Parts: sequence; structure tokens; C-alpha cells
Amino acid sequence: MAETAGMRRQSSSIQNNPAAVPPRILTEKDVLQNRTTSYTLTQFITSTTEGDQQMALLMNAVQHACKVCANAIKKAGPCDLYGLAGSANSTGDDVKKLDIIANTVWVDCMKSSGVCCLLVSEEEEEPIVIEDADKRGPFAVAFDPLDGSSNVDCNVSVGSIFSVYRRQSPDDGPATVKDILRPGSECIAAGYSMFGAATELVITYGAGVFRFALDPSIGEFVFVEEMKMPKSGGKKIFSCNEGNAHSWDKPIQDFVTECKQAGYSARYVGSMVSDVHRTLLYGGVFLYPADKKSKKGKLRVLYEGFPMAMITEQAGGVASTGMYLGKIGRVLDVMPEQIHDRCPIIMGGARDVERVLNLYKNAD
Repeated sequence: MAETAGMRRQSSSIQNNPAAVPPRILTEKDVLQNRTTSYTLTQFITSTTEGDQQMALLMNAVQHACKVCANAIKKAGPCDLYGLAGSANSTGDDVKKLDIIANTVWVDCMKSSGVCCLLVSEEEEEPIVIEDADKRGPFAVAFDPLDGSSNVDCNVSVGSIFSVYRRQSPDDGPATVKDILRPGSECIAAGYSMFGAATELVITYGAGVFRFALDPSIGEFVFVEEMKMPKSGGKKIFSCNEGNAHSWDKPIQDFVTECKQAGYSARYVGSMVSDVHRTLLYGGVFLYPADKKSKKGKLRVLYEGFPMAMITEQAGGVASTGMYLGKIGRVLDVMPEQIHDRCPIIMGGARDVERVLNLYKNAD
């Protein structure tokens, strides 16, 4: 093929500016090598559960539930799965068709793992106790099967969130609700999946936070990175529902006003998974505080507050309740009174969370 003038100009530009060299196009061989050498979630689970076969079975059940949910969400439009199911869940929220599907998937996956003794779901009024001794194990698991489902019909990112406890009651009988009504500091594992432009799964066993992305061509989650919040506090971003601002405590109102005056950007999706995921990666702060309408806040402790707080702290951030029940404290120190209990949330980098807490202290 004859060299054109345009080709000569591009060649000359690249020679004079090495930074202008276009990226090499990946070949089929490159892609194949990446898929065969990637560190998969299955490998990660096997190598990090330290011979705990039951924990390995549980985490494999979690990743399976996430894959099935991702597939259902991807097909929601063509399969007529958008819209309301015509009922309300345990906390009074309208239930979507996908809420029911995701809940069924999570409950079935946890039960079939054979290592769970008690399940708590946002979509279930009462805890699910595994009665059969041959089909239960040492773990009590709380989960929100489809967080942010109010956004799912408009194709905004949603997700699943879970926390894991090891039962304390004698294992010669069924578990009791006391096995899961414990502070978040006693969680032994937590995580969330996010269904957006890509399907991701983020997990912690209490020693670091690890991010995986689903490669749909091989059906495996592959390792992306160990997540650590920027030590400097990261980007100046605040994330909250300002529609509730008139009901907030004055320190929260003052903090948001300061953010605007200091040139912070406002970013709020309305799906906790999405907002916290961005905060972990970019920095800033996510707030869903208590207010005059909701004295305990709106987010549920066991399957939203605790797992996200555990992940945030393990990534180097801070997770606080703000002023709650007369004192400032960690989210992970909250003692839930019932399985769908709520608590306020202020989580993100220390730079911003500490500023909120100082406003509370100075207000006293």
C-alpha cells in the first residue's frame, strides 16, 4: 500500500514526540494470556481462607449469587423484569421484581452452601433459621440482595451487600437471633458486589480490602487491586441526599455548606454501593445522617452499615455514626436491637469525616 501524506505526517509526529506513540492493540494471544494468568477470586478464596473449608464454601456461594444476580439484571429489560412487584418489604420499601429474584438467589445460594445457620435479608420480615443439622454450619449471614433497587429501572448501578458472623450459640441445635445481633466489630467477613458498567465484587476478611471484576467470557471474577483510600483524603467530593438538608443536625448542615464554599464537588447516586465504591476509590465522604424524620437514620445496620463500615476501615478510612444516641461513635460499635435496625452513616477519608465530627464536638 502506498504511503499517504497523512501517514507520513503521523510518523513524523510520533518520531518527534515519543509520548504520542499509539497504544499497541491487544492481540487474541494477549487476551488469552491475560485470562490464563489472572488471579481469580476462586484462587484467592482457596489461598486466603487458610484451610477453613467452610469459609471457602461460603465465599464461593457468595460469588455464585453475585454472578446469577448480574445475569438477571443484565436481562431485566428483555425479560420484563423492571417495575414493582406490588408489595413492600420488611422495612416498608416498595419491592421490585428484581428484589424478589435477587432475594431468592441469595437465600438459595446461602442455604445450598451447607455452612450457614442463620440468614437475615432486607426482604424477609423474620430471620431464616436453618433447622436441618446436616445442612447448616457455623455462619450467620446478613445481606441486602439488591441495594439501590429503586434505581434499577433506569439502569443506574445497583449492588448486593453482605456481612458474616460466626455463631456463638451451641452448635448442637438451631442458631438464635442473638448469633447475629452483635456489634459490627465481631464481623469476620464482609463485602459487596456492584452491577454497573462492569460487575465487581469487593471483599474483606478483616485484613485488607480486595477488588475483583467479572470477566463474562470465562465466568470468573479476576483480581483488580487491593483497595486503599487516599491518605490525603483524595478528591474533594461530598455525597449525600440534600433533599433532607432541612431535617439535618446543624453540624451536618454546616459541613455541607463548608464543602460548597471550599470547592467540593457533589456526587450522589442514591445507591449506597455506588456512592461508597466511588468514595473508597476517589476519596471524599459519604453521609446518610440521622435527621428529624429518621432519628436512627435510614440505612440498616446489619446488611448496610456494618459491612460498609468494615470495608471502609480496612481500606484506611473512617466510619462514624456522628451524634447518635447522645454520643459520637464508630459504626462498628453499634449494638443492633433487632435485625432490621438502622443507624446513621458518615464514612470516607479521615480528612472529611474528622471535620464533621469536630463540628459536632464544637457544637457542644
